[in-house]
Amino acid sequence: MRFHLGESMTAINYYAPLAKAAEAAGYAGFTVPDSLIYPKSSGTKYSYTDDGGREFLENKPFLESFIHVTAMLAATEKLEVTTNVVKLPVRPPLYVAKIVASIEALYDNRFNFGVGLSVWPEDYEVMGVAWEGRGKRFDECIDIVRGLTNGGYFEYHGEFFDLPPVKLNPVPTKPVPILIGGHSDAALKRAARNDGWMFAGGGMDMMLPMLDKLSTYREELGRKDAPFRIFGSAMGGADLDMIRRQEDAGVTDVVASFRNLYAVEEDSQPLQEKIDDLNRFADDIIARY
Repeated sequence: MRFHLGESMTAINYYAPLAKAAEAAGYAGFTVPDSLIYPKSSGTKYSYTDDGGREFLENKPFLESFIHVTAMLAATEKLEVTTNVVKLPVRPPLYVAKIVASIEALYDNRFNFGVGLSVWPEDYEVMGVAWEGRGKRFDECIDIVRGLTNGGYFEYHGEFFDLPPVKLNPVPTKPVPILIGGHSDAALKRAARNDGWMFAGGGMDMMLPMLDKLSTYREELGRKDAPFRIFGSAMGGADLDMIRRQEDAGVTDVVASFRNLYAVEEDSQPLQEKIDDLNRFADDIIARY
């Protein structure tokens, strides 16, 4: 089992010291969120809060995800950094592939590319991308990022994108892990076709049926034995029994967070308390696991 720190929506000058502290404490990685804009008005409901509210996002600082990832990798030597998750369909895939390839090449393949569909129509509108067809667009974006970052000339002829043979330089020395976030059947099927799945949070009773579906979809695709990572959750911390239950269910990575990330109020916890929390989890769980 690998453990990742899931601190987010906090003071931006906390991230580098938190990454260094997590690496020193034995965490394998750090997850980084993605958010583009906060609209002044919206009727959209959020899938992962009990009441569908999105107010918790207002006035929270979100660095541009790839800049955030690069800063975290530059501050550490061994720590993996994973986006959780980049809203890929609203971004141009060739440019994303160039950024991803550059990050991986600079930082010894320590970046895991977690991606998902944005649930906000406003993201599509302000980025000049149609909301309709977003799932197919998402799949084409994944194909292009994977194809270009694998090296050599790559061409693509899809419904949304058409590329002549082109190549990038530099490219990673290993394939970029592409992990899919989301709880829908479509997200689980997409994850089964790729390198992993990221649970967005909730209890074991919510996660277990999704893992069963994911296993079925991977088996149907003949990918049951292919390398695959599953990111579970330990929001508010967790005990050893909960971690072992997740591992028994197929989870390979657990993201630990120690406060309610969906709280509407701004984060006021001091940096040292955050470091104390991550060290306590490392002593109680990671060191004993």
